Amino acid sequence: MTEIKHIRNFCIIAHIDHGKTTLSDRLLEFTRTIEMRDMQDQLLDSMDLERERGITIKCHPVSMAYTYEGQEYLFNLIDTPGHVDFAYEVSRSLAACEGALLLVDAVQGIEAQTVANAQLAMNQGLEIIPVINKIDLPGAKPEVIRQQIEDVLAIPAHHAVLASGKAGIGIEDILNAVVKWLPGPRLANHPHCRILIFDSVYDSYKGVICFVRVFSGEVKAGDELLMMSNGGKVQVKEVGRFCPSMRPEKKLPVGCVGYVVTNIKDVSEIKIGDTLTHTYNPCTEMLPGYKEVTPMVFSGVYPIDTSDYEKLKVSLGKLRLNDASLYYTHESSVALGFGFRCGFLGLLHMEIVQERLRREYDLDIISTYPSVIYNVKKTDGTIIQVDNPVNLPEPSETDTISEPTVRAMIHIPRTCIGDILALITEKRGVCDHTETVDDTRIMLSSVLPLNEILVDFNDRLKSLTKGYGSMDYELADYIENDLVKLDILVNGDPVDAFSTIVHRKKAESRGRALCEKLKDILPRQMFKVAIQAAIGGKVVARETVGSFRKDVTAKCYGGDITRKRKLLDKQKKGKERMKQIGKVSIPQEAFIQILKTD
Repeated sequence: MTEIKHIRNFCIIAHIDHGKTTLSDRLLEFTRTIEMRDMQDQLLDSMDLERERGITIKCHPVSMAYTYEGQEYLFNLIDTPGHVDFAYEVSRSLAACEGALLLVDAVQGIEAQTVANAQLAMNQGLEIIPVINKIDLPGAKPEVIRQQIEDVLAIPAHHAVLASGKAGIGIEDILNAVVKWLPGPRLANHPHCRILIFDSVYDSYKGVICFVRVFSGEVKAGDELLMMSNGGKVQVKEVGRFCPSMRPEKKLPVGCVGYVVTNIKDVSEIKIGDTLTHTYNPCTEMLPGYKEVTPMVFSGVYPIDTSDYEKLKVSLGKLRLNDASLYYTHESSVALGFGFRCGFLGLLHMEIVQERLRREYDLDIISTYPSVIYNVKKTDGTIIQVDNPVNLPEPSETDTISEPTVRAMIHIPRTCIGDILALITEKRGVCDHTETVDDTRIMLSSVLPLNEILVDFNDRLKSLTKGYGSMDYELADYIENDLVKLDILVNGDPVDAFSTIVHRKKAESRGRALCEKLKDILPRQMFKVAIQAAIGGKVVARETVGSFRKDVTAKCYGGDITRKRKLLDKQKKGKERMKQIGKVSIPQEAFIQILKTD
């Protein structure tokens, strides 16, 4: 068994698409952790979604053996995501490590998530090794990037490793740097056993499998462990390491990263970030776990077939075990039936969760328009939080509405500054600080309403900067604004599923767009149907769905014109009477269609 001073626990952090997973592949090849015949690109990205989109969604642990100057070392590597929506995955990986490889693209240089992830690692007190990746590309400028790392991140870069994951350059230098620069496992001398759960998955045969880091003590099959967050007891059925697939071991010693198969079948019992300890000699002090994550974006998720409600409930429970940043609670809608109000860290996170529900759990679902949490001050002085427009009090009861803002760090080429400032202004944002990164790139610091950047901000940023722009954001203060509830009325009746909270200046254009879409989607009736967008009692946009018309004059042959007018007047009165008592039932296909196009 490897001595504790010869164990290194580290992760790879970087901006999205800077080559983390490709570098992991080369490290696995070089250490012969996996045979060449079993090798495939992006080996650690085991999820179909990760391969299709070319992004890492989940952190992936793997153990490797490496010999340096005749001494064998055990490396526990965790590959992490790069996108801002999965920053929670990164923070959980960092808590299980002592060091980090900070990858920077030799062509693109420091990007938004490079800064964010480096700060996360510094806050956790990790040792950072800078790695300048993709040096084999024609446009690579490693010396410029080395200077950027020192100027922007304040990390000494004189020992930065030059490498290329694609070409396999510098792989041995990286492994040697891990041995020389990263410390051994910390907190190992504690008298009690302390094991940190940094991730978990549900297996239909084995039950809950916890991904753990053993900080002190050891764990083996047959042990009984105590969950310190709720006092629950866990029977250990199997322990092992990731090589990179799960390989059973006799025990997991101090300092190691591996997995623990438990006897738990109920997914709600396990909490990510919890500390496990032995029941016969329990610890009283938990490991520094993770802060409770705050959802930023909310959306209703409903099964298209109402009989799938229970299946959706179970599936969300299993998915939350694998994704601790997912939040959900029960809700119901007149239009869509029973479903769940889900909280996500961002729009990409929402998209990935919904796609995983469809693929991994074979569910046909529809989601409502994404919204954020508003602070509403009522006229009686009480303050309530509203994440669903349906729950917004009447205008007569509402004093002020405050919306969440984000502090965004936007990295862009110098040539695009005019277009990006115009985009920020359009989204009701304010740019308050500009910083020069190098001769070609600048960083804008701006405050934007979270609701405005939900849907298309990132897409437009990429489009305006020809793919070179990047953004990282964190939640800022709540700011009072002129916000209103926009209702959609069909034949005079409000439809809850289409209600949104918008800024008063944008209410008319948003209402008109929704009315035009509904006009094309709603089926025609025997009478004209008015589709209206309204703020309180004031209608700001209107469209009309034409009625079916029966030719009542077809039986009139000859005679005076008054005979035809008499029949047409009779028909007109009938339609008016029908409109007063008629109800427009909106088919579910219409809801699905408009929510998909929104």
